[in-house]
Amino acid sequence: MMSTVVFAENLVKRYRELSAVNGINFSVNPQECFGFLGPNGAGKTSTMRMIYGFSPVTSGRLMVLGKDVMKEMREIKTRLGVVPQEDNLDPDLKVLQNLIVYARYFDIPKSISWARAKESLELFQLWERREAAIRELSGGMKRRLMIARALINQPQLLVLDEPTTGLDPQARHLVWQKLRLLKSQGVTMLITTHYMEEAAQLCDRLVLMDKGKIIAEGTPAELIEKHVGRDVLELRLRDGAKTLVKEQLAQLSASSEEAGDTLYVYTDDGRRLHSQLKLSSVDRVLLRTATLEDVFLKLAGHALQE
Repeated sequence: MMSTVVFAENLVKRYRELSAVNGINFSVNPQECFGFLGPNGAGKTSTMRMIYGFSPVTSGRLMVLGKDVMKEMREIKTRLGVVPQEDNLDPDLKVLQNLIVYARYFDIPKSISWARAKESLELFQLWERREAAIRELSGGMKRRLMIARALINQPQLLVLDEPTTGLDPQARHLVWQKLRLLKSQGVTMLITTHYMEEAAQLCDRLVLMDKGKIIAEGTPAELIEKHVGRDVLELRLRDGAKTLVKEQLAQLSASSEEAGDTLYVYTDDGRRLHSQLKLSSVDRVLLRTATLEDVFLKLAGHALQE
């Protein structure tokens, strides 16, 4: 088994004057789910498109499945499964036909492609809709169909760009369940997302990106523990209360970030800190467990979901 599925060194992507990816370094291990988390415009999709050969590398080194993307992309593509951000299903073909026709790009015999298509559609609970037209499917069904189609060549690496954007919570959780199953079966996955809960649910490791750079890397739990702590106090401030509350926090050596009328206070003991603060000038107080969004807010200085 290869030691690294994806390896990037000083990876750069420019679009004329725009620098979308600014010299990033990362590696992906076999049989793990590796995530790219960040707001729109962070460079996530540009990075993914270089990995699956949709967009050429501007500079740096990028190895996928042990091969150089600038020299051996055709061979790499035969071993990839790709689920792009945009819906690119063929509206003129029915559900099953979308998979059978796609299999031809990999020179898969029809008898094998039919069996694989059936298996994949059953996995994503779409076999009963195999004769349906694409226009008859809901948004969640279309996303599941795109993932099912990406599995037709039994890829070693599955690349998913915003796999659940636009889905309702029920459909999103169903996709997560199926992706966790694939991971348990040994499939290596790359995921971009701006949903912090999605990253926490699926990713073994992830990088936080902002403005084309990687600003943090680790497991979800490591990132939260290192940069935020266990708890977060959300304080919705009244006019004129900001200075008073910040003075109290400074005296207690508590770190915080401000977003609009809300102050996010990071601590390992939220109940204790809450009891120490005098909050008569605060409209709303919420004590909750820290999340990856808090990590991003602290590191990048703005909200994660945009």
